Amino acid sequence: MTWFIYASRSNIIERNMYAIVEIAGQQFKVEEGKKIFVHRLEVEDGKKIEFDQVLLLDDDGKITVGEPTVKDASVQAQVIEKVRGDKVIVFKKKRKKGYRVKNGHRQNFTQVEIISINGKISPKKQDVKKDTPAVKEEAVKETKAEKKPAVKKPAAEEKKAVKKPAEKKTAEKKPVAKKSGKGKA
Repeated sequence: MTWFIYASRSNIIERNMYAIVEIAGQQFKVEEGKKIFVHRLEVEDGKKIEFDQVLLLDDDGKITVGEPTVKDASVQAQVIEKVRGDKVIVFKKKRKKGYRVKNGHRQNFTQVEIISINGKISPKKQDVKKDTPAVKEEAVKETKAEKKPAVKKPAAEEKKAVKKPAEKKTAEKKPVAKKSGKGKA
């Protein structure tokens, strides 16, 4: 009896690895074998380039975020060709003034193919962060234990001031001067 193994999602081992890389001032999500267009790089066609500005690295769900970049991580790529992008038309107009300006622009790009993503995943770093608060708590407990407790004063010496309610004052009536309308000064 012969058994055939058919390709299905359960028996195909696929490595999902991607990185977010900063290239020429822009961030790109790259995977192995993927081709991307970046702003014009001053590199000849066919040359290999290495990008070390890796901001994030994901290896089968194990994510490493850089601070600001991931240490010892790099992305190797190969320049395929230099191309120009589609033409973008810039048209300016001010109505009722007869002002019309039409300009065109084509951006220069370099097509790059990602060859490999190299990086070290460090899950130990996350464990270290969890351990540091426990160490800090122990240090705080030790410093509190070293301090002498404050001596309280006896209750007999303490006197509390009792506030008395304010007395109501009655206003005295003042005599009102009468005005005379005859003799104005």
